[in-house]
Amino acid sequence: MSYAPAGIIIACRLASRWFRYPDRLKPAIEIEIKIPLSSPAKGRNLLALHGFSPTAPRVFEENLVLDDADRSLLTRGVLLRVRRAGDVVTCTTKGAALPGRHKRREEHEFTVSSLDACLAVFHALGYQEAFRYEKFRTEYARDGEPGHIMLDETPVGTWLELEGPARWIDHTAKTLGFAPETWVTSSYVTLYNEWCGARGITPTGMVFTRRRPR
Repeated sequence: MSYAPAGIIIACRLASRWFRYPDRLKPAIEIEIKIPLSSPAKGRNLLALHGFSPTAPRVFEENLVLDDADRSLLTRGVLLRVRRAGDVVTCTTKGAALPGRHKRREEHEFTVSSLDACLAVFHALGYQEAFRYEKFRTEYARDGEPGHIMLDETPVGTWLELEGPARWIDHTAKTLGFAPETWVTSSYVTLYNEWCGARGITPTGMVFTRRRPR
């Protein structure tokens, strides 16, 4: 007689509980806002002035948004994204936006060892690249606080992205000098499309066309 490994038995028992009691599952909710800045230097100086320090080095990101031929994910407001940031490849799904003054979405993500292999799996399932955007990101935090701030340098401007509990976002944005009317909850895809529309440019992809900023 053969026996299943203990780890598999435990996992099956836990899965059984989850399916029997789906109301007990607590989804991971991402809460964030974006704030436009005039330059990366202004962002770095402002964060340093208020005691924020880099927690991860500045890194170049390639973000691939995937969808099927019918754009069914876009229609439902769902994001499927594969991101390469340095040597780290992350797959992320985000649900439709929830109502509120912050951007709130259910989020799940995991890392993979190979960008090409990950894309091949999704391609076999019918999902291909629908949009590509690039940026340089530096992550900041302040000791003992539950949220963090990303300084994003993109082809359509510089942005601070505050992510964490709603109260922390409200307090931190106010401390940094940004009133709620300056907050933005749009995705980078939407911001890029709006940027192109204001300039009469046909959207293709939010990528750096010249030498990448330093």
